[in-house]
Parts: sequence; C-alpha cells; structure tokens
Amino acid sequence: MNSVKIQRDGFADLFSAESSLLTQNNSQSASPRAEFHAGACGFSARAERSLVDFAGPAFFPDGTRGVVRCVDAADLAACGVRGIVMNAYHLMSKPGAQVIKSVGGLHAFTGWDGVIVTDSGGFQVFSLLRENASMGEVRPNEIIFRRDGKKTILSPEKCIQSQLAYGADILMTLDHCTHPTDPYDVQARAVDTTIRWGRKCMDEYLKNSRGLRHGTPARRAKPPLTPEHGIFGIIQGGNEKKLRRECAEALIEMGFSGFGFGGWPLDEKGRLTEEILAHTAELMPTGVKYAMGIGKPENIVACVKMGYNLFDCVIPTREARHNRLYVFNEEFESARDIELDGNFYKYHYILDDEYRRDSRPISRICDCHTCQNYSRAYLRHLASIGDGLANRLATIHNLRFYTMLMERFRS
Repeated sequence: MNSVKIQRDGFADLFSAESSLLTQNNSQSASPRAEFHAGACGFSARAERSLVDFAGPAFFPDGTRGVVRCVDAADLAACGVRGIVMNAYHLMSKPGAQVIKSVGGLHAFTGWDGVIVTDSGGFQVFSLLRENASMGEVRPNEIIFRRDGKKTILSPEKCIQSQLAYGADILMTLDHCTHPTDPYDVQARAVDTTIRWGRKCMDEYLKNSRGLRHGTPARRAKPPLTPEHGIFGIIQGGNEKKLRRECAEALIEMGFSGFGFGGWPLDEKGRLTEEILAHTAELMPTGVKYAMGIGKPENIVACVKMGYNLFDCVIPTREARHNRLYVFNEEFESARDIELDGNFYKYHYILDDEYRRDSRPISRICDCHTCQNYSRAYLRHLASIGDGLANRLATIHNLRFYTMLMERFRS
C-alpha cells in the first residue's frame, strides 16, 4: 500500500519564525534536550521519517481516531494540510497500540506520510471525567478511564510507550487538564501533577529513544543526535499567572522540543481567554508554541499575534458535516488580498434555499477541488439528499480555507 508522499528525504525546518535557537532558553538546564534540532528558523528534526518542510503558523486538523472524517490522505495533501493531530487514548481503545504497531505504525496504517501529532489523552480528564465522575478518576501516578464496561489505565510511562509504538512524529506529554473557572487549589494540584507526569514522560521518552547511547541512564544521556520524534510539554495553570509560570519554568527545565497551552481556552461565555493565553505564550521559549484546541479563525488570528504558531481543532471538519462552509469575504479579489483585521470571513449554510439555483463555486478565490469542480447548487443538492459526497466536498473546502488562512499569515 502506498502512502501519500509529502516529503521524506531528511528533516528540514518545520516552522519558520523570527527566532534564534530554542536551546538559548535552555542552556542552563541540567536535563538533556529531547529536541527537534532547533535552527535559526524555528525547529526541525532529523530521523528516518521526514517532517515536511513548511513555515508556520500551521493548522493541523483533528484525526482523533486515526482518520480526519470524510476525507482520505490524498484529499488532505491536496488541501495543503501538512499534519494531523490524533489521540493516544482513543487509539489505545480502538484499534489498540499493538495492532497499530503490528502494521507498521500510524503512517502505514493510515496512508498518511505527513506529520502526525499524538495528543496524550490528558484532555479527556476534562471532557469525560469532569462531566461524569463514574467514568474514571485521576490518581497520583495515572488516570483510570471506565467506559463501555472496560477499564483503561493511562500512566505517563504507558502514554509515551503507546505514542512511540504508534510511530508519531510529535508526542505530547500526559497532563491534568482543567477549566479556567476551577478554584486555585484545583489548579495548583493539576500543575503539580502535570509537572510530575511531564518528568516521567521525558524519562520514558529518553529511555526508549533509539538515538541514546547504549546503557546510558536517561538523566545523564546526551540528546539523541538523530531523534525519531519530538516531545512537547503542556503548560497548565488555568487563569492563574503564578501557576502558569511555575508550570512553564519546570517544563522548560526538562528540555522539551516545544510547548502547548493546556486547559480550556474559552471563558464561560465562550470568549477567548486572551490575557492568560498571551501570558503563557510569553513564558514559552522561542520555537513551537502550540495553541491546543483553538480553531475559530478570529481566535487563530489573535493567537498568532501573541506568538502561537501551531493550531488544531475539529471546527472545520465538524462544521462541514453540518453544512456550514467558510469563505473569505467577497471583496477580496484574490488570496493575496485577504486582510485579517476585523471581519474577514463569513459562512454559507449550503442548505439555504438561496443556493438552489446558484451556479457559482462556494468561493471564487478558493482553489480547492470542490470550488474548482462543483457549484453551490450541486453541493446543496447533495446535502439535501443526504449523500456522503456532500460531507467530503464540504470538508475539503473548509480545510482549504484553513490552509489558505495559514498561507496568508506566512506571506
């Protein structure tokens, strides 16, 4: 089976930024850096599997269970997608880490040869256990999930072992995710847990990385010269700046390749928690700053201004399956003319009656497969009869909207 080729001849710079070496921020650290060798243009990595050469900011769609719903690897590549975020916990449940490993890892299993990030499963503490305590509990050294009559134990060590078995390019540490409105003592315990688990994750990663010298204890090992993977720490602390700093400083000392903003990024009214996001971005060293789960276009614009350069979210694919299509405002003559200040985009609800006889593409400045070949009228027809092609074509378009937005940042 052939996988979709993005680029596989050596590692090149993954993100471009007006930055110096990541290691400048960690030169005092006694711990080894498990690094995507940081270059003057951000970070890169060297391994048998190449990461694609592209400049940040970048948006990675969510393929939580090993698939970006309704599209395949060829569709993703054609949309300009360069990476996917999958979920270690959900893949552990189905089909299982050993099944994935037995068929050659996630790249071979899914046919996707671009970047794969595997989120650890820490967010499920928030999304599953917070809403229903009967589904599990957080213990000092592990998370217990109980679902569909099965018990799953997720420890920092098991989290890293599974992600290595998957063959992911970027591994995320196990963290304790909280809501910004949780009280201070809850946030403080979550930070303590996240730091402790982060250290365990790094130790497990270094112990199992192929580039380490034989028999060298992880704590004293030199960083692998040609690591197969990068490993990112996740900064928790809710809306508490002191706790965010405490968490960031501890994780930076451990020498992670990049860092993510952890926790729910919206307040109780659904507004972006801009102050704490900006504060956390300032705490992160130069390099990859991952605004996890942020996906509204206007929120991405705000976060890019703060310094974030990696994003993921279900929004473009989920909205597509609900007939909501993203388009840049019609006054823009071409993609080069898109201005990102103010209201720069809108939606088409493709089932609206106004599109019944509309022969125009979804967007005249979009170069995606859908816009180049199909009319709004045809998309409306497909959606109205419930044909699966409607979801595929809508997803292709929304993903291309997001990759065009990233290209506009980079230009």
